[in-house]
Amino acid sequence: MAGNNGGPWGGGGNRGGDDDRRPPGGGRRPPEGGQLPEIDELVRKGQDQLRVLMGGRGGGGRGGQGGGGEGPQFGKGTIGLAALGAVALWLFGSLYTVKPEEQSVELFLGEYYATGNPGLNFAPWPLVTYNIVNVTSERTENIGQRSNVGNEGLMLTTDANIVDINFQVVWNISDPAKLLFNMRDPQLTVQAVSESVMREIIAASNLAPILNRDRGIIADSAVQNIQATLDDYDSGIRVVRVNLDKADPPREVIDAFREVQAAEQERDRLQRQADAYANRVLAEARGEAAQILADAEGYRSRVVNEARGDASRFTSVLTEYSKAPEVTRKRLYLERMEQVLGDIDKTILDQSIVGAEGGSGVVPYLPLNELRRSSAASQGN
Repeated sequence: MAGNNGGPWGGGGNRGGDDDRRPPGGGRRPPEGGQLPEIDELVRKGQDQLRVLMGGRGGGGRGGQGGGGEGPQFGKGTIGLAALGAVALWLFGSLYTVKPEEQSVELFLGEYYATGNPGLNFAPWPLVTYNIVNVTSERTENIGQRSNVGNEGLMLTTDANIVDINFQVVWNISDPAKLLFNMRDPQLTVQAVSESVMREIIAASNLAPILNRDRGIIADSAVQNIQATLDDYDSGIRVVRVNLDKADPPREVIDAFREVQAAEQERDRLQRQADAYANRVLAEARGEAAQILADAEGYRSRVVNEARGDASRFTSVLTEYSKAPEVTRKRLYLERMEQVLGDIDKTILDQSIVGAEGGSGVVPYLPLNELRRSSAASQGN
């Protein structure tokens, strides 16, 4: 600026003889008429103040030179302050804090470098940058409940029935580095994988267990299969649980389905009654058969034993008969007569008394058997 003393508002360039027209303050002489332009004065004052701020001297520059000067002058203190400010700004951009529920992923020139733990971390900017991810909060994806997807919850079972299922997938982040580098849209990925896995599980199941007793089994199987698929993707996502909210027939056929369910329940009730009756009758028949078999076995054993006893007794009698025929014959006769006459009510008359000459014709008779019989009957009463 020392060579351009006229400026855009002056009267020409650096011509000889103009230096004697400058006033002691270093500015231009006022033109003839005695009026100093206000704009030049404002510019000069601004330049002086800038020199003072930058470590120079005000009031016309160095060595008494005019308004041009040699530009702003920097001192050692100013340079030190500037350096400290730059370091402070660098530290401000390099130090960062990670909360307890978060983790950071540090990138060195765009590539994975390290994972930051909760607390104060250092990432030298601009070589190392970072992304902070919340890894403990649970995220929920609703499948079958989104209004913009009409058939999302309708799934086909293995017995050719349609079931309307609503479920929730709760997940969080296990590895933020894998999530950032391998997943473009984690939410959409979890939704697509969950719906695909649930359709596969429902396609391998019948309708009745899905509606009644197997909901817990289906939810556990879904957690395992979804997690396995996401691990194959190297996604860094952990599936916490699957909540099976609803498993019903489609709205259009739910009335007919309820009638079918009622008929099936009635069929099951009648079948249980028939099974109970069949079991009872079968048990009775088996008991009777076992009793008949036992009686037959007892009769067979008794007859065989009696036959063996008779044969043995006959053999012994034959042996004795061979030794003493007359005695044995008389003994056999008496035993047989005892057996024949033992149970018969009989009266024996002595021929000498009844039919002999000179007999009285009166038969003495004492009914001892009748007396015993009457005594036994009276004792029994």
